Parts: sequence; structure tokens; C-alpha cells
Amino acid sequence: MIDLMPPGLIMLLPKLTTLLFVIAAGACVGSLINVLVYRMPLGLNVVTPASRCPSCNHKLTWRENIPIFGWVLLRGKCRFCKCKISPEYPIVELIVALLFGAIYALWYVVPADASLLGVPIGQIAPEWARNGAGHTWPQMVVLLVLVGSLVAMTIIDARTCMIPLTLTRVPVVVALLFTVGHAVWFQYRAGSLTEIAPGIWSASEAARRFRWGTAPGEVWTIATGGVFGWKFIGVALGGTLGLVVSNLLLKLRVISPSFADYDEWAEAEMAKHNAANPESQSDRQEPEPSSQDQPTDDAAMWIRYPHARREMIRELAFLLPPVAFGILGGKLFAAQFGGPDIQAAPLWLVALGGVLMGYLIGGGVVWAVRVFGSLAFGKEAMGLGDVHMMAAVGACLGWIDPTIAFFLAAFVGVGYAILAKIFSGKLSRTMPYGPFLAVATLLVIFAKPLIELGLGEIFHNTGGLNIP
Repeated sequence: MIDLMPPGLIMLLPKLTTLLFVIAAGACVGSLINVLVYRMPLGLNVVTPASRCPSCNHKLTWRENIPIFGWVLLRGKCRFCKCKISPEYPIVELIVALLFGAIYALWYVVPADASLLGVPIGQIAPEWARNGAGHTWPQMVVLLVLVGSLVAMTIIDARTCMIPLTLTRVPVVVALLFTVGHAVWFQYRAGSLTEIAPGIWSASEAARRFRWGTAPGEVWTIATGGVFGWKFIGVALGGTLGLVVSNLLLKLRVISPSFADYDEWAEAEMAKHNAANPESQSDRQEPEPSSQDQPTDDAAMWIRYPHARREMIRELAFLLPPVAFGILGGKLFAAQFGGPDIQAAPLWLVALGGVLMGYLIGGGVVWAVRVFGSLAFGKEAMGLGDVHMMAAVGACLGWIDPTIAFFLAAFVGVGYAILAKIFSGKLSRTMPYGPFLAVATLLVIFAKPLIELGLGEIFHNTGGLNIP
């Protein structure tokens, strides 16, 4: 009897079936992203009403809503009014489907020793993924939610120079629920690490030192501070409490919000501009490129705002409680619980500290550049949306990856500038920094071995900081 299916392929069938499911789920998420991208900037409800043709307003049936294939079957035209449907819809759905599929394949299907054209693609996935999807799926959910949110944020920011804060909050909530919840389940239901995943997560009988394969001293699927021990957890909890205090003070108007008078100033500036150029009110042709003396769009107006330095003082006042509470929390925890043996802490608390510290450092690095850059140049250096975006990245990936991504984004920006110079007809408009941060984050996720090689000995063969 002829063996029609090799044993190796039979072993892969369950993973390949799951891979197809993940790709399909990615296409559906891409379809949702298309809705978010269209409705959120307009302030529309993203749930109701049901999707309709923007030309004839006819309610779409399930046939038109099939991701990717719906557009192909309709040949890019509305079935009711025959108006063209933008190819952006299937392109976004395909991109998200491929991203989801690539992550799952690299994490759980591709062997650890696999390489492609000399690139060790088998080493792209973090070591915790070697335990298999059955034991690590919560962190995979966190990663996929983050990637989907980054795609949505990138498109909206590129179009409107604005990042909806809802898209930055969803990954944070998912990270708290799944990363910490996974640790709770693991600690109280699964028993010791060696029983679940020998060789990757391990616990010595003497000290019960949990280890994560990419960085000795790390203890979970997210960077947890290692050598900094209990102080790391104290700073994370204290800094988060400080953020709560700052937002409460902001709500009580003890602290003034930054840029509170921007709308009033912009309205006055536009009135001056219209008075000096009365023809611009009646002439609805496409405006000429804006200059410093003639504001014609929101981005140009925002750059012209003259009080950026004053507003940064207000933001420093907002940041004072998180910094103070973080320092105090670190000292209290270090004094109360002793040295750097973070493995003595409950696993759920270690995971919680990793998520919160990632949030604080991911957002804090960008906020520091925003504050000091604005103080130096008198113009807003970076938007608060960028701060929230990288805070979300930190909550999902830990405190190391967003720091790398932030500096890598500068090179992504340079690459875009070169492409814009080459293709000046299509890429001539100025791009906000958010898309560069999102692309850099994806590069950190997918190209970590190459990034580590480029960073040298500090990151070489560690998957993160060289924490003893």
C-alpha cells in the first residue's frame, strides 16, 4: 500500500489546521479594522449600524462582508449601485491575515533550528513559545491583539495625525487580563514549571528559581526585571498608583490639562487667516501647501502653536506623582522584602509588575522625548498618542522591546524619507511619527535575531538585556 501522506506531515496537520484558522481570524480582524478606520475618526459608533455601501447606503449582506473574497467576488464594485469599492479593504484584511499567520507559524510551526537564506527564522519566536500553543496561547492572544491595534492606529494616524486612545487601551486591558491571568492559572492550577514545560521553564529544587530561556532571572512570558528584584515590582506598582493620582488631580482640576486653550487659539488664528485671505472662504479648490504664515490644515496649525514650552511645564506637573510614587514604591518594597530574589514573589505579582513596568517605561521614554524636545525647540516634539501607543506596546511585550522600537523608529523614518524622495509624486506628504513607531515594533517582533546581532554583545544570544 502506498503511503500517500508522510508521517511528518501527519504530525503537522493539527498545527496547519490551526494556522488556517488563525489566518481566517486575522482576515476577520482586518475587516473590523476597516470599520474602525472609517468610523472612529468621524466619531461614529463602531458597532451599529450594520455596514452599508457609502455610495447607495444599502445594507450589506453576509456575502459582501466575507473578508478578502467578498471584494474579489464582487469584482471591486457594489452589488447594488455598481460603484467602485476601494481596494484598501481587501488589502488591509490580507495584511492582517498574513501578520497573524506569520506570527503563529514562526512561534509554533517553524522548527527552532530552521533558517531561510541564512536567516535563523527559527530563532525569531521567544523561548516561551517552545512550550507550544496549548500552554502559551494567552500570550499569543495578547500579541495578536497588539498587532491588530497597531495596524488600525497606523492607518488612522497616517490619515488624520490622530491616534484614538481606545485603540491604545484595549491592548493594555488584554495584557493585564491574559498575561497576569495566565500566571495566576499557572501558579495555582498547573503545579510546578518542570511538570508543564521541562527544559524551557524550570525551577530548581533548592531556590525555586523560575527562569525564562531568553534571559536568566526572567520568570515569565514578559520581561520582569531580573536583577532588580522586588524593587522592580515596587516601582511598577508605585508608578501606576502615581498615574492614578495624577489623573484624579487632573479630573479635580488641581492640575491643569495641557493645550487646554489650543482650540480657542486655533480659532482666532484661522479667523485672522480668513480675514487676510477672504477668497479662501469662497474658493473650495484644493489649497496650496501651507506655510508658517498661512495655516491651512490641523497639522500646520498644531506646529504653529506658540506656547508648547508652557504646556510642557504642566505635563511635568502631571508626571511628578508617578515618578515620586515609583521611587517611593521601589524603596519600600526593597526594604520590606529584601534583595533581588524576585523569584520569591508570587508569579502573578511578578507578571503584573512586568506588564505595569512595560507600560510605564514604554510610554515614559516617548513622553520624556516629547517634554524635553518641546522645551528645547518650542514646538510639540511628539504627540500624546505616540506616548499611549508605546505604553501599550510595553504592556504587551515588556519594558525592553518598546525601548528598542522607539530608537529603531528613527531609522524607519529615514527609510520613509528616502522613499518619499524617490516616489515624490505619491509619498510627498509629511507622515506623523506614529506609523514609524508601529512599523519599528513589528520589526522588533519579527527581526529580533538580526536586531540583537546589530546591537552587539549586550543583546547577543540573550533575547533581551544581559541580566545575570
